[in-house]
Amino acid sequence: MPEAITLHDVSEWLATPLGQYLVERERDYFDRAVADIFGYNAFQLGMPELELLRSSRIPLRCRIAPERDVDLRADFRDLPIASNSADLVLLPHVLEFAEHPHQILREVTRILMPEAHVVISGFNPFSLWGSRRFFHRGRDFPWRGRFITLMRVKDWLALLGFEVIGGQMACYAPPSRQQKWLERFGFMEAAGDRWWPIAGGVYFLQAVKRVRGMRVIMPKWSDRLVPVKTLAGSTQKIGDEEDVLAARVHE
Repeated sequence: MPEAITLHDVSEWLATPLGQYLVERERDYFDRAVADIFGYNAFQLGMPELELLRSSRIPLRCRIAPERDVDLRADFRDLPIASNSADLVLLPHVLEFAEHPHQILREVTRILMPEAHVVISGFNPFSLWGSRRFFHRGRDFPWRGRFITLMRVKDWLALLGFEVIGGQMACYAPPSRQQKWLERFGFMEAAGDRWWPIAGGVYFLQAVKRVRGMRVIMPKWSDRLVPVKTLAGSTQKIGDEEDVLAARVHE
């Protein structure tokens, strides 16, 4: 069971060079992921220090956490949000610090509308970050969390009726506390997706809630042009040659 952490612990760690290294990549992915998702209600669960909905065009954007100065204080296992009302939910590093992560996912499933999106970030146990946690378990964030494998999260999502539509790995550099070493290993970030795509310290997943038997009805567009309605020509009575000539000139 992961130990409980406070928002102060997270804020303190995010201010370190390694924390800033993580923040840059988290913001980059979430900014791109939420930019083209539309709707009315978007919720960010956890890590309220980061405005991960800042690029969203959804009008209502709400940050939720159990404590501190947030838009809504709530337990992630029992959200005071109506069922089938959310268009987008973000879960930045929530599952690995929860006692029952699958219960949080079930609650997220409840509040999401059909065809709505959930975007998740998590620490990868099969990475240099996971190795540091395994060999040197500290009491600070994020090393005391329970890193959950990418495949397990995918299995949970599949059981809840989600379809994974996107994802990415990031943070390939060793988790050093010093800025100079993070910069020295910067080349690993650029080459990571090509040479060791499953060894990123952080993974991102984007999934859509599918409802069995539901079909989205789209407008039926036709490529054919609507025929132009023209007035019917009236018959003209023509008498002699001069009238015939005048009619031709008129045509």
